[in-house]
Amino acid sequence: MPAYKAPLREIRFILYELLKAETLSNTVPAYADATPDVIDAILEEAGKFCENELQPLNHSGDEEGCHFDNGAVTTPKGFKEAYAKFVEGGWPGLPCDPDYGGQGLPKLINFAVEEMICSANLSFGMYPGLSNGNYNAIHAHGDEAQKALYLPKLVTGEWSGTMCLTEPQCGTDLGLCKTRAEANADGSYNLFGTKIFISAGEHDLTENIIHLVLARLPDAPAGIRGISLFVCPKFLPTADGGVGARNKVACGSTEKKMGIKASSTCVINFDGAQAWLVGRPHKGMSAMFTMMNTARLAVGMQGLGIAEAAYQGAVTYAKDRLQMRSVAGAKFPEKPADPIIVHPDVRRMLLKMRALTEASRALSYWMGMELDIAAHHPDPERRAAADDLVALLTPVVKAFLTDHGFDAANLGVQVFGGHGYIREWGMEQLVRDARITQIYEGTNGIQALDLVGRKLGTGVGRLARRFFHPVSEYIETASEKPALQEFVLPTAKAFAKLQQATAWLAQAGMADPEEAGAAATDYLRLFALTALAYMWCRMAEIALDKQGGEEAAFYEAKLAAARFFMARLLPETNSLFTMLTAGKATLMALPAEAF
Repeated sequence: MPAYKAPLREIRFILYELLKAETLSNTVPAYADATPDVIDAILEEAGKFCENELQPLNHSGDEEGCHFDNGAVTTPKGFKEAYAKFVEGGWPGLPCDPDYGGQGLPKLINFAVEEMICSANLSFGMYPGLSNGNYNAIHAHGDEAQKALYLPKLVTGEWSGTMCLTEPQCGTDLGLCKTRAEANADGSYNLFGTKIFISAGEHDLTENIIHLVLARLPDAPAGIRGISLFVCPKFLPTADGGVGARNKVACGSTEKKMGIKASSTCVINFDGAQAWLVGRPHKGMSAMFTMMNTARLAVGMQGLGIAEAAYQGAVTYAKDRLQMRSVAGAKFPEKPADPIIVHPDVRRMLLKMRALTEASRALSYWMGMELDIAAHHPDPERRAAADDLVALLTPVVKAFLTDHGFDAANLGVQVFGGHGYIREWGMEQLVRDARITQIYEGTNGIQALDLVGRKLGTGVGRLARRFFHPVSEYIETASEKPALQEFVLPTAKAFAKLQQATAWLAQAGMADPEEAGAAATDYLRLFALTALAYMWCRMAEIALDKQGGEEAAFYEAKLAAARFFMARLLPETNSLFTMLTAGKATLMALPAEAF
């Protein structure tokens, strides 16, 4: 099994040297306690927990999977004990509101912890991950009584949460939802219907499970405007917040699936289950999107976590595996063959994994910091700007990082060769686990449509300007620094392509929506690579300033990865621009019956 070591030095580089995360404690009163000493202590402990408790369960959890028996789900051996330690350590409440028992720490720090959890054991991470999304939706849209009842239990981890959206006939198109809600005289409702693909829908880790459910009221208008959100506990809470009678909600079965086998994916049946309206009638989608948008960023972190785990495993193997001699002559003549890391093509794969992972970490952590600014910065204009930027880049982070996680895991298998295809080595599990991240919380094609169909046009391009303007200003300033030219010039060219593509989309998409749809996936990837180039420019600037010091090797490695990205990965933006501006004709010309 590939060993996992929390990449704390890499994480600290992003937090402190790139993002200056310590400024949160100085400029945002809500985060006054989030000093570097506190952050470092949290990261150290999180790294130990992931390395020592979660990663050892990853392979065995995949082999055993969850057990379903007569409506009850049992998680694999060791998971319940690990979850108890997770709760004991206070990890569920890390980013949560202190008014409900949370620690009130920045989401940025929680992003780093989530990355490590997902690298160590993605299946385990699904359980607290769903609870955190559930917490966010109730915190944002629940009434005071609902907050007081549910949030403290979610914060401690005593109770867990789900999001129940999908039905057999509706996935992305939630307007087709058929689950219905009937009002009771006491102000509660009874839910009737079936939800599928419900992650953490039933398990043995917590004493209660709180479902957030989309359903229709009797007077609901058709389509997405007729959906309401309800909170439906597995066990009805007692007056003192304890666990009471069993509600009429049950797990009908669990899915037999490709990956994340230690995460229970359930069919949940509501047979008159008692529930309570969250927010206003028929406004359930706006409430649910609070959870979904946070979840989409969290899924991006899953992709990042998988990519880091795959890279670490592949590097370890490439340094140990002896095969053939270097094409330039023996590099390790004392050994019977050279380790495969001497071969150019193996290095190509490892460097691709590394360069995209490091830049993806920078991009996603940047969004984490902007989330914190949007939530608590004292300046309302700064809050609004941060909120816009996060809204714009959420589909980019979700789609690109999960595509990269899957690609990195596949490259890891390739580095391992035949052993990568064998289960006992652990690399093929990463491929299977990563695959779902490109699908759930909105497929990556849907993310691309969200970017071009909604985000670019919002506020007559207001969201887009939140990214374009600072990048343009940075390029202009950095262009005056001779040492940065090898990084700035390729970034400037990619940025110009992105601007041209955006203008083309605005014109062609307005005239014909199918043109925008046809270009969307290529445009999102072009956007992502340009954003990563911007991240690499900033990281290279730091490395140039610090090379030759005590950590010379660390910063030289940064520069080497930056150069590889600029020379061998960023040029993809040229082909992406060509493809997306080719138009819809070749996609739409073939009649459906001819397929």
